[in-house]
Amino acid sequence: MGILAGKNILVTGVLTDSSIAFHVARMAQEEGATVILTGFGRGLSLTKRISDRLPQKPVVIELDVTDQNQLDGLADQVRAHVPHLDGVVHSIGFAPEAALGGNFLNTEWNDVATAVHVSAYSLKSLTMSCKPLFRDGASVVGLDFDAQVAWPLYDWMGVAKAALESTTRYLAKYLGPENIRVNLIAAGPIRTVAAKSIPGFASFEDVWNERSALAWDITDPVPAAKGAVALLSDWFPKTTAEIIHVDGGVHGMGA
Repeated sequence: MGILAGKNILVTGVLTDSSIAFHVARMAQEEGATVILTGFGRGLSLTKRISDRLPQKPVVIELDVTDQNQLDGLADQVRAHVPHLDGVVHSIGFAPEAALGGNFLNTEWNDVATAVHVSAYSLKSLTMSCKPLFRDGASVVGLDFDAQVAWPLYDWMGVAKAALESTTRYLAKYLGPENIRVNLIAAGPIRTVAAKSIPGFASFEDVWNERSALAWDITDPVPAAKGAVALLSDWFPKTTAEIIHVDGGVHGMGA
């Protein structure tokens, strides 16, 4: 019996087998969960293709978190396959090119709004769309990149991550009375498709092991995925509004 035996988990953001979300889905299945994936736009075909590499082929549902009609219909789409949800993984983030790469002072509001909408507000949107399906003790887990400091070239995505962290705390506050937990995994840099779109990402690779207490492997998404699976389980029944750092300890080290 795995730690997610009998649970139904919705996982967003599975595009390649190098992503944290893919390994969350894989380990969730290995730990006994039924997994449903979501995909968006042109990425939907990628999600369907990569789902073949999971231990069991899951259902894949189309979901654009900026489309209210799709959000409104999500519960019914999920209910067609499973009667309830025990957990949701938010692995969604995007910022336009103009919002990254050192352009912070010149970025216009429309680009900032897109970054915040997709990367932060969507946690609230997704959670509320799934809420009618939640059983007692449901767990929402988001994927984060520590927003305590200003990272080089991360710019408005860093602001969006700070908003994601705050959104997590408010969701935890308002959903706590219904025994719904909301937490984040703040992972160190992983060489994923999303990371490659960040200008200057290679600089993270160069310095991370210099600052981390534990050796960090930028090609290994498994430690972060294990953290997410643990939060989806019943082993953290009274943990909410928390940011669990899976970053080799960098967040706790001085310069």
